[in-house]
Amino acid sequence: MKGIVSRIESKDYYVLTNNGEVRCVLRGRLKLEAEWKKDKLLYTDLIVVGDIVEFELNEDGTGVIEKIPERRNYLSRKAPYIKGVSQKGKRFEQIIAANIDITFCVVSIDKPKFNNRVLDRMLVTAESCETNPVIVINKIDLLKKKKRDYWYELYTTLGYKVIRTSTVTGEGIDEIKKIIGGKTSVFIGHSGVGKSSILNQLDSRINQKVGEISEAWNKGRHTTVTAQLFRIDENTFVIDTPGVKEIEPYGLSKEDITHYFREISIVARNCKFNRCTHIHEPDCAVKKAVEEEIIPFERYESYLRLVESLDEEKF
Repeated sequence: MKGIVSRIESKDYYVLTNNGEVRCVLRGRLKLEAEWKKDKLLYTDLIVVGDIVEFELNEDGTGVIEKIPERRNYLSRKAPYIKGVSQKGKRFEQIIAANIDITFCVVSIDKPKFNNRVLDRMLVTAESCETNPVIVINKIDLLKKKKRDYWYELYTTLGYKVIRTSTVTGEGIDEIKKIIGGKTSVFIGHSGVGKSSILNQLDSRINQKVGEISEAWNKGRHTTVTAQLFRIDENTFVIDTPGVKEIEPYGLSKEDITHYFREISIVARNCKFNRCTHIHEPDCAVKKAVEEEIIPFERYESYLRLVESLDEEKF
């Protein structure tokens, strides 16, 4: 039988089929394969939510996973430093979900406060993993009526699809429903930005637990503890993910990062040096464009922070 992994609890893998959900375990030889790969990736990355697996059904209704077909893509990030796993300062790759069409990068206009650097890192992560990013600016009802929606205008101008949403007024929810049809989508973002609240309004059967915002820190409390896939209809799936404190793209060089900042990539063609990092080189078209306000300073600063994070990586 074949199905899609909807959630993982300890050593149990719940596989969604046309006849419902089946609790499965790994075949022994796949466990050995996972042990062999321990020095190359996290053990938990052997099977992740969104994987399409083949399994054998037991008489008691449980299953044994026999085969993991190749993923067409997957969304990943640099794993946090983990004692006993992160060796010599090296950050491993942590896979968030597999076989993704759209990555919804969810931020809130307030509570928690909008953070463009976090959004930029999510966008680079989504595009470098060959998924289509869509920006969701949630809690738009908290935006003061007379205040210009600067961030919506900025990212729309850069060519990104941006949806303004509110689970209070319902704004933007129908637009998300249209986009997700017939696709597999994953929702990522900081805790408290409202990922689970949005999913709950997409389909009443999802019913994800929603947390409160800490008044002291203006940050969300974790309510989603593991990634979980939900089926909206026969061909439409959405994945909720735990809120992350940080997200950094995995496996990119400084030169790679330039390509994922759209406006910088275009202007960089006019730099004197082909491998210009746009930091200290002379005759840098990017730095000139920032000075002339052609490239928004906020985006350039975000680019610099991401490049600096590569320098801090220890090997």
